[in-house]
Amino acid sequence: MTIIPEQAAVLDLGLDAAELTARLVDIPSVSGDEKPIADAVERALRTLPHLTVDRYGNSVVARTFLGRAERVVLAGHLDTVPLADNLPSRLDEDGVLWGCGTSDMKSGVAVQLRIAATVPEPGRDLTFVFYEHEEAKAHLNGLGRIAEAHPDWLGCDFAVLLEPTGGQVEGGCQGILRVLLRTAGVRAHSARSWTGSNAIHAAAPVLARLATYRPRRPVIEGLEYHEGLNAVRIEGGVANNVVPDACTITVTFRYAPDRTPQDALAHVRETFADCGVEEITVGNAAAGALPGLSHPAAVAFMTAVGGTATAKLGWTDVARFSALGVPAVNYGPGDPLLAHKQDERVDTRLIAHCEDRLRAWLTRPAP
Repeated sequence: MTIIPEQAAVLDLGLDAAELTARLVDIPSVSGDEKPIADAVERALRTLPHLTVDRYGNSVVARTFLGRAERVVLAGHLDTVPLADNLPSRLDEDGVLWGCGTSDMKSGVAVQLRIAATVPEPGRDLTFVFYEHEEAKAHLNGLGRIAEAHPDWLGCDFAVLLEPTGGQVEGGCQGILRVLLRTAGVRAHSARSWTGSNAIHAAAPVLARLATYRPRRPVIEGLEYHEGLNAVRIEGGVANNVVPDACTITVTFRYAPDRTPQDALAHVRETFADCGVEEITVGNAAAGALPGLSHPAAVAFMTAVGGTATAKLGWTDVARFSALGVPAVNYGPGDPLLAHKQDERVDTRLIAHCEDRLRAWLTRPAP
């Protein structure tokens, strides 16, 4: 198998989901270079007469308009992280497909396309969203840009994001807060250090507090989230012969979705209140998403796919649906532990399993 050149990027939706995944993987689509794969997805979807297809940038949205009682969104991103000598794809004798994007998340995209092609009369109206720039900067995220420019395209009762979850339902997601903690000192020659004050040494109470921090593990709608507060970077120093007058510790707080971003920041300020921090500033913040598993559509979804839902320990675009007032879950065939790795891969049996479970749910009428 070879990497598909841009001009030959054609998708046959009659292929099974595993073969379709390989076809998608062999269209390179590193963030910022999604046009060839978006073109291929758009062309394939426009051959399906039961769908109305729209495009915004390199994101493609396809919808049914059957007058059903509920509407469901199936969403997935088209981009990948940079390649790591892991294309073209290859299928081994155990039915495992290897290559960049196999797990995160072209196997999920293949499931979306298969449902779009093979379920023309679903029990719920369907919206399929294939979007760009998920792996890049937040302001470029295709789902976010659609929500701003065309929010009506995303209107629905329930959403499923086909991020890698190993075929298990993961409800909601954690919020994320990144803060910069600055400690101050007085610059001096290191040979006469007692005439100054070392800002890096002043960071010791912050690090000690982090080392003894006990994260909260709240249970929300039956799912246990596990918070985390960690230093991820420390910067300071002027020269080898200078006592530094400034130090910055970057701290990331992954918090449960029962906190707002404001709550999260208040907690961080309280945690480090007596640690001698000169200044706390916010680097970036993103709200989490509550599970929403009590919604009737979510109940029907869980009944169809089976298994036991767990909490999503991380941030995903389900938070964007939550911000729109839409309950959403993560459910896809990829393995989240293999995402972004050079040896990224997916078990093709899980691709077929997820497709079958989603089809079982979507061919039933809404309650």
